[in-house]
Amino acid sequence: MTRSLQAVAYCRPSALEPSAGGQLLGLETSRGATPSGVQDHPRFFSGFLTSPQVASAGLLAVADVAAARYYQPQLRASLDPVVTGNGDRLRFESFSGCCGVYARLDVLRSGLDGGEVGHGTTNVDVNNPLREALSRIGSDDPLHMRVGPEELAVTTLDGPVVEKKVPLPDRWLRGFAEAQVTAAGFDLRAELPAAEAVRFLRSLPRSGPRGAGGGARWVVPAGRALRPTTRPVPGAVCLPGPERLAALQRVLRHATALRVYGPAVAGVGATASAWEAVLPGMRLTLTLSPDASRGFSGEGGVLDALATDEAAEDAELIAVLLAWEPRVDVVDLAASSGLPPERVRAALVRLGTSGRVGYDTAEAAYFHRELPYDADRAERHNPRLRAARGLVAAGAVALDGALATVTAEDGHAHRVREEQGVLSCSCQWWAKYLGGRGPCKHALSVRMARRGGTGEQPVVEQDVARVDGGVR
Repeated sequence: MTRSLQAVAYCRPSALEPSAGGQLLGLETSRGATPSGVQDHPRFFSGFLTSPQVASAGLLAVADVAAARYYQPQLRASLDPVVTGNGDRLRFESFSGCCGVYARLDVLRSGLDGGEVGHGTTNVDVNNPLREALSRIGSDDPLHMRVGPEELAVTTLDGPVVEKKVPLPDRWLRGFAEAQVTAAGFDLRAELPAAEAVRFLRSLPRSGPRGAGGGARWVVPAGRALRPTTRPVPGAVCLPGPERLAALQRVLRHATALRVYGPAVAGVGATASAWEAVLPGMRLTLTLSPDASRGFSGEGGVLDALATDEAAEDAELIAVLLAWEPRVDVVDLAASSGLPPERVRAALVRLGTSGRVGYDTAEAAYFHRELPYDADRAERHNPRLRAARGLVAAGAVALDGALATVTAEDGHAHRVREEQGVLSCSCQWWAKYLGGRGPCKHALSVRMARRGGTGEQPVVEQDVARVDGGVR
């Protein structure tokens, strides 16, 4: 797995401190993007939380996921959560070290009391002493929260700086992109009232088989409850690795409902799903990959959108129109840009690969954010995409109507067929996954050749041979 170190610097550690009006939760920010450009320590909010204990539990749940590995749990992970100010809400996001769980806490306007919410995205420091302090917040404790430095004067060249260096695997960046593409295909499948939500979540196992998933489980709505089923019947939702919902236990007693999202069942294979705890003034959502041993980074859902030069040009136009909106409407963007909706969606997928948009299942809409990471890394280190570009550049793709022949590096010819816009391939990768994890490199190269994509980036063979344990 390709890894690097991401340096994050804070003016001081985040802390919970006594103040004149109760307690002050000071969340320190790192370098991040804002409408006025990159700032070292942007400030997004200063005001009170309407439900301090609930917000504290939600923040701890997001931090739990950032520090967890649900697959091979003996290995620790730690990546500071990301915070985005969208003008009317604050979003706190994290990803598990194994790339299989995405968590987001949305603190909505009704959860904030006073103070304007700014615009921008950065990392926020959630350290162990802060976690311990947050766990002791009482239901009646007034809590003032600021996201960003207390005063601009705090940020001086000779002032105290706390710097962390955290591992940043390329899989995590690809995972952020794949998770939002996957969630965009979800619909609301069930909504449980508080009592049923508590009963259901407390009935789930707290731990899974050591080092691997225990196979797909399925649940089906039954009135206002969920009941298990042995197979993916119509209306069923996959619950892959139920122990990965453990972070919801943090907020369980505060939840007013549990909403479950998933794709329409189309086969017997496991699918991803999203589980949203509805809280007073906020929402906590966990999105699970199809298996504990299968991270979002290998799903391949973004590859078609990355395969054309057209999508790259469209993404540049759409990026100018985003404006840090909390709810990005595809129809409005189509009207503003002059592009058809399908090209707008492809452009949003491409922007998602660099962390510039996320997807909110509760509102069925994208939202604008700018992850504080290298914008090109996810595409640059995507082995299937690089391999497909290499095949196109080498002239290995021969088109013949609905059929195409792709000559691989070893000289073996693969036949790629298109039926109703879907490409299939004669290679072993396609035979194993049948498109369930995105196109193989051969089908992707055919898509590039037909849409006019280029193969300017060279392919590195050892990266092609190993991605998430599979041969592409």
